[in-house]
Amino acid sequence: MKSKNKTDLLIEEYDSHFSYKIRKSNLNISFNRIAFIFFIFVIVSLIFSTKAIFLSSLKNNIINKNYSESEYRSSILDRNGNIIAKTIIASNVGVNPNLAIDKRKLLLNLKLIFPEKKKAEFDKIEKNLSAKKFFYIKKKISQEKLEELILLGDKSIIIEHKISRIYPHENLFSHIIGQIDDNNNGISGIEKSFNNELKKNYLPLKLTLDTDIQYLIREELKKYEEIFQNLGSAAILMDVNSGDIISLVSLPDFNLNKREEISDINFINRATKGVYEFGSVFKTFTLAAAFDEKIIEPQTEFIDLPKSLTCAGFPIREYDNKIPTNLTAEQILVRSGNIGSVRIGQKIGEEKFKLFLSKIGVLDEINFDIEEVGKPIKFNWGKCPLATASFGHGITTTLIQLAKAYAIITNGGYEINPTTIVKTRNLNDKKKILNDGVSKKILPILRKIVTTKEGTASLANVNGYEIGGKTGTAQKSIAGNYSKKKINTFVSIFPTSNPKFVLAVMLDEPKTNKDYIYHYRDGSNIKYKGTPFNTAGWTTVEVTGQIIENIGPILATKY
Repeated sequence: MKSKNKTDLLIEEYDSHFSYKIRKSNLNISFNRIAFIFFIFVIVSLIFSTKAIFLSSLKNNIINKNYSESEYRSSILDRNGNIIAKTIIASNVGVNPNLAIDKRKLLLNLKLIFPEKKKAEFDKIEKNLSAKKFFYIKKKISQEKLEELILLGDKSIIIEHKISRIYPHENLFSHIIGQIDDNNNGISGIEKSFNNELKKNYLPLKLTLDTDIQYLIREELKKYEEIFQNLGSAAILMDVNSGDIISLVSLPDFNLNKREEISDINFINRATKGVYEFGSVFKTFTLAAAFDEKIIEPQTEFIDLPKSLTCAGFPIREYDNKIPTNLTAEQILVRSGNIGSVRIGQKIGEEKFKLFLSKIGVLDEINFDIEEVGKPIKFNWGKCPLATASFGHGITTTLIQLAKAYAIITNGGYEINPTTIVKTRNLNDKKKILNDGVSKKILPILRKIVTTKEGTASLANVNGYEIGGKTGTAQKSIAGNYSKKKINTFVSIFPTSNPKFVLAVMLDEPKTNKDYIYHYRDGSNIKYKGTPFNTAGWTTVEVTGQIIENIGPILATKY
C-alpha cells in the first residue's frame, strides 16, 4: 500500500510539474507578441513624432527668421466682421538647378506632386532645369504640398517663407482697398491711406462696407455690362444720415492677389476718381437751392416757357418737345425740363447758386478715406454758365460728391461726410446747413419722378421701397468736344417718407439693346422689348431697379 501510494504521489507530482511548464510556455508566447506589437507602435510613433517635430521646428524657424513687426499688417474687416484683407505666412517654392543631383528624378517627383500642372508648364520647368538659374515652381503653396516637397530631401528645392497679404474676395473691393508693394507698403486705396495704422496696430481696421451687398451690386453691374455693352460703371450705396458707405463698386476691377501694375485708364475708380458731367441730376440742386432761398414753392407757376433759348450764340433746347409751356416748379423737375430749370436758376442768381453748390459739396475736391479722388473742373461762372449749370450742362463733379449732395438735400439739410471707416459719432451733433423745409419739399417731387407717367424713372418703382430719384443723361466730353457717347446716371433715395439710403448708379458709354425685355416693377406686369432711347431712364434706372430688388430685403432686416 505504501508503495502504491508513493507511486501515485510521484505521478501527481510529475503531472503537476508538467502542467506548470505548459502554462509558463503560453505566457512567454503572449508576452513576446505584445512586446513585438508595442515595439512596432513605438517605431511608428517615433516616425510621426520626428516628422511633427521637424515640421514644427521648420515652422518656428519660419516665424523667427522671416517674421518681423515691420512686415505685419492688421486685418481689414467689413462691418459684419468678415475678413477683407489679412496677413499670413506664405511659402514659395523654387529650384536651384546647380544643386540638383538627378534632374530627371526631380522632374518626375514634381509631376507626381503637382498633377494639376499642364504639360506646357513641365516643359518650361525642364527647360529651366537646364538653364542653371533659380526659378519658382509654385508661390503661396499649400501646407500639404510643402510637406511632400520637404520629404523628398532634395537640396535643389529652395523654400522661401515670407509674410504675405491675401484678399479672400479678390476683385470685390479692389478700388476701395487698394494695393501694397513688394516692401509691404500701401500704394493705393485704404492700404495706402491707413498704411501707418495697419502696420502699427494689431487690432483690425473695420469698414462700413457690407460684403453681401457689395457682391450683389457688383453682380448686377456686371450683368448689365453685358446687356448695355458699357465701357464701365459705378455704384455707391450710402446712409444719408451718417455718411457711412455700405457699398462702393467700380467696374472694370482687378484681382488684388495678383499685385499687377494697373496702367489702363479704363480701370480708373469711377466712383471717386472719375470726373464727369452728369446732366439733369443737377436740376434737383437748382430747385433745392430755390427752396433754400425761399424764392419759390413747389406749385409756383412758370408761364409761356419757350422751347429754346440762345446763350452766347448757342441754343438751349428741351430734350422733349412734348413738354408743356406752362409748368409748376414741381413739374419742371418731374418732366426734367431744361428751359424751366434755366428760369429757376436765373431767379436764384449766380452767387447764391454757386454758394449752394459749394455747401452741398459738389464744386471742390472731396476729403475722403482714399487718395484716389477726382477734382471737379474749375467752373467759370457768368450768365451763360449759370444757365447751363442750372440743367447740368458744362459743370462737373464726381459720383461720390453727387451721392453726398443728394444725401444732404434729403436728410433734413444736415452736413455729412462720406466714409468707409467705422467711427464712433454722435448723430445728434450734426451741423444743419440747409433751411427747414427743403427736404420736405424736394422728397415728394423725387418720388413723383418714379411713380408718375410724366416722370423719367418709372422702371425703378419697386413695390414696398418708396423710391424717389432723378435721372441724368449727358453727352461725354472728349478732348474738349462733346461726342455722341453718353454718361447715364440715376440717383435714388429710399424710402422717401423717411430717407435712409442714397444709391447713385452710373453707366459709362452704355448702348441700346433691341432684344432686352423690360419688366415694370410696380405690380402692373407691363413688359417692353428693346431699348427705345439711350437715356438714363432706359439704362441706369433699369439697373437701379434690379439692384434695389435684390438688396432691399437685406437692407430692411439689417439696417
